[in-house]
Amino acid sequence: MQGSFPLDLILFGMVAAFLVLRLRSVLGKRQGYERPPEAAPRPATPAAVGQPTSRPTAVSSQLPAAVAQAVSRMRGVDPNFEPAQFLNGAEGAFRMIVQAFASGDRATLRGLLADDVYGGFEGAITARENAGEKQRTEIRAMNDVAIDSAELRGTVADVTVRFVSDQVNITMAADGSVAAGSDAITELTDLWTFQRDLGQPDPTWKLVATRSL
Repeated sequence: MQGSFPLDLILFGMVAAFLVLRLRSVLGKRQGYERPPEAAPRPATPAAVGQPTSRPTAVSSQLPAAVAQAVSRMRGVDPNFEPAQFLNGAEGAFRMIVQAFASGDRATLRGLLADDVYGGFEGAITARENAGEKQRTEIRAMNDVAIDSAELRGTVADVTVRFVSDQVNITMAADGSVAAGSDAITELTDLWTFQRDLGQPDPTWKLVATRSL
């Protein structure tokens, strides 16, 4: 189901893209909506973009040793890479991608997701449209945004971010009844992996994998 994404990283394209170019760079259990079919990597969760959170997001500043080492190597390739700025952009990407999924905005998703992930999202949107269903997703709070793991293979960087959010997810049937979910707030934990070739001038980070805890 289930971001950019001027900060040089634009979230390496995320924040600058998010704030200036509408997120050029990027992006559980789930309740209240149907998650896209499992794919490798697997699609993600929906949520509302631009809605204020009920409390400030907790952004983890301390990195595990293995992550710190990977980040150090990434900065050797791209000196502008900064974890704090990356996380700010990642949260923006999370919100944008989730909202785009809920509203069926394929154009936005296409520019932010890797092909495999986009295929899962697009298939779920099509199934929802064929059933005459509509999705309503709200992020009531972002409780935590932190780098869970990081890896550098040559110049290709993978950064997995843990998002802990309070969400409301409701799927409405064609007749207006509730097909799934409720107004109950559920805390969801999602792990999204963003990827970028740091050796290339393109600052865009794309969502390449998702999973839930």
